[in-house]
Amino acid sequence: MSKISAADVKKLRETTGAGMMDCKNALVEAEGNFDKAIEILRKKGQKIAAKRADRDSSEGVAIAKISDDNTYGVAIVLACETDFVAKNDTYKELAQQFVDIAINYSNKEDFLAAEFESGVTVAEKLIEQTGVIGEKIEIPSFERIEAPYVGSYTHVGKISALVGLTETVDKAADLTKDLAMQAASM
Repeated sequence: MSKISAADVKKLRETTGAGMMDCKNALVEAEGNFDKAIEILRKKGQKIAAKRADRDSSEGVAIAKISDDNTYGVAIVLACETDFVAKNDTYKELAQQFVDIAINYSNKEDFLAAEFESGVTVAEKLIEQTGVIGEKIEIPSFERIEAPYVGSYTHVGKISALVGLTETVDKAADLTKDLAMQAASM
């Protein structure tokens, strides 16, 4: 059996986001093989996800992203079980990573099948993170709109609204933000 160093555990933890003891145990089980340890952690995440599948995930983060040319936008919700997790900066960063990928897809199915990182799809990353976080996480909402001008508004990370204008007008950014804010408030 190979010796597992603290640096190896730290590297695996930074790569996967899993807990320190989970990383150490995965490395011990994998006999120091980094890739095998990642696979062990993924399988653990799948088992946890299966156990938590019937849980309610009513908390989370709503986030929107608009294309650079303001002609399309996407809004997603990354849902979890508790507000404690939803308020975590790492969780918010994960939501941002998901929306950065989602902007390139026109429907939820293609988005979930998209590559998150080398060899891991968005759907697989959700399962993996369920194991890391210990809560059910999912993307229950995916909305995309296309229009001559698209804007958005997100209220404290809890609700996002997208608005599309049939033509570009003066101060379109302000107008779409105000309209999206009204839609969000309703």
